[in-house]
Amino acid sequence: MMSHETESNYSPPPPGSQPSVGHEVPWTTLAATAVALLILTWITVAVAQVHLGEFNLWVALIIATIKASLVCLYFMHLRYDRPFNRIAWVAGFAFVALFIGLTLTDVVSYQDTVYRPTDTEYAPARERAISSNVQPE
Repeated sequence: MMSHETESNYSPPPPGSQPSVGHEVPWTTLAATAVALLILTWITVAVAQVHLGEFNLWVALIIATIKASLVCLYFMHLRYDRPFNRIAWVAGFAFVALFIGLTLTDVVSYQDTVYRPTDTEYAPARERAISSNVQPE
């Protein structure tokens, strides 16, 4: 028969051997990152006022990528994290870039093939009535 008392093999780790909970970032680094984000936001607003043609999208995406990288690296402590997490972040970023790139190539390749009908194709009877000076019913 089994006893109700069971033996536990668990023993707490010795003090000082547990991994640290997180990395403490100096406030100067966080303040510099915040200032950089504010400057990049100002640049984003300024560039939006300038007509760059088809480069508006690319400039906006580059600035947004830099801002997102700063947030991930410093505010989310990815810079001080394990290398595997950095690899996962780079892989995720690469897939997003791939998806955006494939979407943009699709938009560009189908832009000129859109069929735009004219008004006369929707109402040929009305067009004939107008040309023969007869009022349509």
